[in-house]
Amino acid sequence: MEFSVWDILIDFGIISALLLIGTFLRAKVGIFQRSFMPASIIAGILGLVLGNHGLNILPFSELISTYPSLLIAFVFAALPLATPKFKWSDMFDKVGRLWSYSQVIMLLMWGGGLLFALVLLVPIFDVHNGFGLLLAAGFVGGHGTAAAIGEAFQSQGWEEATTLAMTSATIGAILAIGVGLLLIKFNANKGNTNYISSFDKLPNELKSGLLPKDKRDSLGENTVSSILIDPFAFHLILVLIATSIGYYLSQLGESLYASLSIPAFSLAFLVGLLLKYFLEWVKAGDYVDNKIMSSIGGNATDFLVAFGIASINLTVVADNIVPFSILIIFGIILSYIFYKVLSRYYFQENWFEKGIFTFGWITGAVATAIALLRIVDPKLKSNTLDEFGLAYIPIAPVEIAIITFSPLLILNGHHWLFGVITIVLSLVILIVSYYKKWIILNSKERSK
Repeated sequence: MEFSVWDILIDFGIISALLLIGTFLRAKVGIFQRSFMPASIIAGILGLVLGNHGLNILPFSELISTYPSLLIAFVFAALPLATPKFKWSDMFDKVGRLWSYSQVIMLLMWGGGLLFALVLLVPIFDVHNGFGLLLAAGFVGGHGTAAAIGEAFQSQGWEEATTLAMTSATIGAILAIGVGLLLIKFNANKGNTNYISSFDKLPNELKSGLLPKDKRDSLGENTVSSILIDPFAFHLILVLIATSIGYYLSQLGESLYASLSIPAFSLAFLVGLLLKYFLEWVKAGDYVDNKIMSSIGGNATDFLVAFGIASINLTVVADNIVPFSILIIFGIILSYIFYKVLSRYYFQENWFEKGIFTFGWITGAVATAIALLRIVDPKLKSNTLDEFGLAYIPIAPVEIAIITFSPLLILNGHHWLFGVITIVLSLVILIVSYYKKWIILNSKERSK
């Protein structure tokens, strides 16, 4: 079958219509409001039911499964360009505990999921050695990381990887919202929340997603005049350049060395980072607005989530339903135990707000975490989001490295090594944070 640019336009037009329908359902229909489900997930589920792998009503082209690979490179290219300036001293002084907590659970999800599958699922069900990575790819990373991991494995012969990773991300997002809401209701009734007294008294804009005039924020600042170039187009150009160069470098590497397969999204992130430093070096960094860049990445993420869910092959999921379900259950138990046991230990103030935010992150990605946080802390007085923004700066390179190199290590037979390294690193961080807390407590007692 021959394709044209009009096929791409039709695909994006259909998914745009579904996103609009998802927005309407969330804004107006009670059951969707109570679910707190983003419009992108609603659109993706509608696309899955009505698309090629469902009732086959919507005329999607066969290109639909390739869009997430392009969009994830676009998202990763925008990430470094949307990151504000910071001081390392501020990060370590203010967010050491939140960094430690978040870094440990992220490593445990990647390494623990892999080792769990290697010990139990691979011998029993004869699944791929990288099967355990599907847990963290979907839960911690969300649909973006799922697309990246799926692409890396799929390009090396594991054709089912993308569908399973996208399914993991979809289940993770739904579970994060469902379980998160139950935890919020329970702890609000127990008096463990600091900024809400009753779950039923949440403001309407959190339920519908529609902001009243007095609560609307600016999308960003016009850093260039439209006489020169449209401000949004200027920011979009930077992301497109980084994405294109990242893809070109990925293809160049494969052409020079057949065994060298570095995903385009990782190289796009690197190019975006270099572009950011270049702009600062030529004194043009102030002309890049972080909010606009973040919005561009958010736009791509919405389409990525919708396309990712809509392109899930249900036959593949059905063929792997038993080992996949066991892996997902393991992830839920690990996430809940970590939240339940360590949240109070790590955080003396606002332990529930920080704990529920991290729970949302490690089961349904950052967007879900923010949604849960806004429920328990509507005015963001706990500073959890600001602190996580700083804490994520040293986490981001670790996550990028894991997403980039974990498939390569596994495909080259180093799956056990990767699993052991991640577990050991998480234990080291736990031990260091424990002794640091013990030293601080002793010093405070001596000062009294």
